[in-house]
Amino acid sequence: MKQSYNYNHQIHQSQRSAFAALFLLLLPIFLPNLFAPLGRASPSLFSEWNAPKPRHLSLLEVALHRNTPIKEQSDLWSPLPNQGWRPCIESSNVPSLPEKSQGYIQVFLDGGLNQQRMGICDAVAVAKILNATLVIPHLEVNPVWQDSSSFTDIFDVDHFINVLRDEVSIVKELPREYYWSTREYYATGIRATRIKMAPLHASADWYLENVLPVLQSYGIAAISPFSHRLAFDKLPTDIQRLRCKVNFQALVFVPQIRSIGETLVHRLRYPPGKLQASGTEVQRGRDDTEKEEAGKFVVLHLRFDKDMAAHSACDFGGGKAEKLALAKYRQVLWQGRVLNSQFTDNELRSQGRCPLTPEEIGLLLAALGFNNNTRLYLASHKVYGGEARISTLRKLFPLMEDKKSLSSDKELAEVEGKASLLAAVDYYASLQSDIFISASPGNMHNALLGHRAYLNMKTIRPNMLLLGPLFMNKSTGWSEFRNAVTNGHKNRQGQMRLRKEKQSIYTYPAPDCMCRA
Repeated sequence: MKQSYNYNHQIHQSQRSAFAALFLLLLPIFLPNLFAPLGRASPSLFSEWNAPKPRHLSLLEVALHRNTPIKEQSDLWSPLPNQGWRPCIESSNVPSLPEKSQGYIQVFLDGGLNQQRMGICDAVAVAKILNATLVIPHLEVNPVWQDSSSFTDIFDVDHFINVLRDEVSIVKELPREYYWSTREYYATGIRATRIKMAPLHASADWYLENVLPVLQSYGIAAISPFSHRLAFDKLPTDIQRLRCKVNFQALVFVPQIRSIGETLVHRLRYPPGKLQASGTEVQRGRDDTEKEEAGKFVVLHLRFDKDMAAHSACDFGGGKAEKLALAKYRQVLWQGRVLNSQFTDNELRSQGRCPLTPEEIGLLLAALGFNNNTRLYLASHKVYGGEARISTLRKLFPLMEDKKSLSSDKELAEVEGKASLLAAVDYYASLQSDIFISASPGNMHNALLGHRAYLNMKTIRPNMLLLGPLFMNKSTGWSEFRNAVTNGHKNRQGQMRLRKEKQSIYTYPAPDCMCRA
């Protein structure tokens, strides 16, 4: 009997364990919001519930009570002087379209908004090189952000075509005889009209030798992939200037994005009262602020999403749970093929290869002289670790704002959940700011660095090679840290830098797209 009881008890225990396991498996289905942080672009469950503590406490304690002399404040916020360069993008020849187009060029652009922006500029240049008609580029759905926004959702297509009408023939759609040339058509087999093997940074001659014959045979050529597929060197001056004309004149956001962006900028310069929790729009209009002096603001592009954190292979202070979560994410997304994984955290930091955390970028800004009354706009999508990760930055800059804090739900309704449209709003605000700084290099940083250089606007470029070792040295006091930061960034605040060989024309527009004043 005793043996029978033990046997039955073991069966019931196994059944209970099985039910418990089944319950855990089904829990995410019935309570999805609880497990939302485990989503691909969201912070991990571990990093949200085990928020990392400040890693530079001794610096932080002093920075929170910092005082910046008025003279330093004045120098910091003063606009850049005339540097002797001016925009110079008009063609040296009288613009003219060819009598007969060689055919239609289609391009399919992947990546985020700013990578696609550069691809659009290259597509116009390639169409010009080939004397072809460009079809408005197709924007692929980004696998991370899952945004299906099209060219016409983001950019003013009529303005785009009108600005370039004397340079390149552009159409919104293919004529009926080519309606079969779609993304789906090229995804289902090998097609003679698809150019699949365009090399990175291909020369103009490559396109004339490999794409022009396809155009002449079929009347159409579809290039995919196309990102970074045109060289920056050994191209005619008119082609270089055309690329800049597209970037700085033809690509204008749709009115809806410009309107939201202008609203954000206005509220940063003339701070309104708190938004109503009900989501209604703030009633304070521009007439109320006409006599007020416009305030200054700085935009911080905080590129610290989960992809960036995982791909960097750096340690961000979240402990063993965070390391495991990021390692698993790397394995799922890149099958572990991440170059930085072969280095230790100390090696990566000493080489300046780790993105700055919100705490570190806050300390950098404080050391540069930004005080706790600074109007700071946070341009970012989703910060890895959420509010817990940026709490230290918020303590340093209590007037920090973002899209949601400056706008009502109603005002953001048309762009909410659409990463490319939200990025476009951030781009617009960043271009209007008195100062722009990015926490780490990337496409947004590069695009705005070039655009603001073109307009002679102040942009601070963090000295990663200096900051990596500086943050690693835990014995560094505030005075020493502040002196090192200010000295290391004196020549990194928007001074004109001429493009070198192989560098991007979109990041360094001089001398290709600018002339001596």
